[in-house]
Amino acid sequence: MTPQDHQYVVITGGNKGIGLSIAKVFSRLSEFRIILIGRNEADLQKAEKVCLEEGAHYVETLAMDLVDPDPKVLSYLKTLEITLLINNAGSYLYGSLAETNKEQFIRQFELNTLSAYNITQPLLPQLKKRDHALIVNICSIASLQGFGDSGAYAMSKHALIGYTRSLREELKDDGIGVTAINLGQTWSTSWKDIEVDQNDLIDPEDVGKIILGLSSLSPRTVAEEINLMPQKGQIPPV
Repeated sequence: MTPQDHQYVVITGGNKGIGLSIAKVFSRLSEFRIILIGRNEADLQKAEKVCLEEGAHYVETLAMDLVDPDPKVLSYLKTLEITLLINNAGSYLYGSLAETNKEQFIRQFELNTLSAYNITQPLLPQLKKRDHALIVNICSIASLQGFGDSGAYAMSKHALIGYTRSLREELKDDGIGVTAINLGQTWSTSWKDIEVDQNDLIDPEDVGKIILGLSSLSPRTVAEEINLMPQKGQIPPV
């Protein structure tokens, strides 16, 4: 995929945390037009300013709840030459399954799995028109194993990687690559109140660098799944 001025990357949850770190990498190192999607308009405006300061040539922000997406926003996205969709939006719920109520359990599925489906599904016809397109779903090490202290989160991430693997099989002949990035503990603002050394966690900008590299692969090649872990391994709390 050779980025041109008219090619767009869409980053969900791009207004803060890992999503914003990905956007910063694309701002500095690519010519993609950047679209950031998030629920908070004020955070989106701050993120847009950060990206422009980092060197982005074009940044657009769209406020939308991906659990209940705005049809008008989706219709607008369908008009753009999107070649790269990064499904990063999500949420982490800490707590045992025994202490998780039904509403919390469903909400984790909605935020971490349904949100990716809700934006990917309407964009598939447009992505199929591209010579080479890529969908990257930000999954988790919790997509691959159970966690006793965050079972609802692990459930939702298991579902997301199942969706990703199935989408990969379905789109093999349509020129659309599908990649799952299974993240271990990655630094973001959610760690700010926890006593942990930032340097012991994955640098979130490394996620952006990997995705940017994936976007430059030839149409003959796709990375189906990538596991990223802190160099020192998992640290408590897991």
